[in-house]
Amino acid sequence: MAVRDPYETLGVAHHADQDEIQRAYRKLARAYHPDINKDPGAEEKFKDVSEAYSILSDPDQRRRYDAFGPEFRSVPEGVDPQTWARSRARAGAGAGAGAGAGGPFTGGFGGFGGDVGDVGEEIDLEDLFGGLFGGGRRRGRWGPTRGADQEAEVEVSVEEAYRGAYRTLTIDRPGGPQTIDVTIPAGVVDGQRVRLAGQGGRGGGGAAAGDLYLIVRIAPHPRYRVEGRDLYTDLPLAPWEAALGATVAVDTPGGEAKVKVPSGTSSGRRLRLRGRGLPHPHGTPGDLFAEARIMVPRHLSDRERRLLEELAAASSFDPRNPRSR
Repeated sequence: MAVRDPYETLGVAHHADQDEIQRAYRKLARAYHPDINKDPGAEEKFKDVSEAYSILSDPDQRRRYDAFGPEFRSVPEGVDPQTWARSRARAGAGAGAGAGAGGPFTGGFGGFGGDVGDVGEEIDLEDLFGGLFGGGRRRGRWGPTRGADQEAEVEVSVEEAYRGAYRTLTIDRPGGPQTIDVTIPAGVVDGQRVRLAGQGGRGGGGAAAGDLYLIVRIAPHPRYRVEGRDLYTDLPLAPWEAALGATVAVDTPGGEAKVKVPSGTSSGRRLRLRGRGLPHPHGTPGDLFAEARIMVPRHLSDRERRLLEELAAASSFDPRNPRSR
């Protein structure tokens, strides 16, 4: 199961630290989020960016990608990276010579990508897999083989992405459907893959089972808009709160917070609450941005009307004149 180069997708160097990776992801996620960018290709780019971030923000996935490249999810656990690289190089060198020779192994191999060609004696499978085949080739048959990796999508709310969640999933197995209980860790982002070791396809010949990857999807929310780990929410304000300044309450997934509204705040101004977005298990949490929305009363009392009329007569403010704002 090959993936695009996550470093190239996010535009970061291979030695980039988590802060650099997170900044690059936030910038691209804002640029391509389907709620903001209506270009037909934006959604696909947003998925690529989310996929790249899910790999590079997970130390184990990043380590395996660095070791094995785009097909890292198809490489069994325990394979030595240098042995893997040497065997891949020998496969490339021998593919032309063995083509059409009618050897014992032709075509693609599992999820390792590409047509290997007629292997003949060019590749030592025991060397490649460190003995995982248990000498079966010499006995004229294949030995134990690791089970295939599987994928399943799971939808969570913003609150569940913040706190973590539990799910009961039904997975199709060769012997029939199987029900498993899974834990979604706190701090997942849309498109992230959560690895459940040993929960994939059953191995052959007593070998280990594959892994199950849960692809997380964050459901649309009536209050929050999600961009990576950052959250956006509307902050309704009375005209006098916006004009004079105030301290008001804001709902966040982690509970109520207070935000200071500066005097002279207009609609659309974003007030940042650091660390109030989605948590990050291995780094800096996201932020919550409260966007000011000035609301006016639909019905005025006689006193309110008189006061507003006095304000209108006394004020020289013209909202349509840029020099007044």
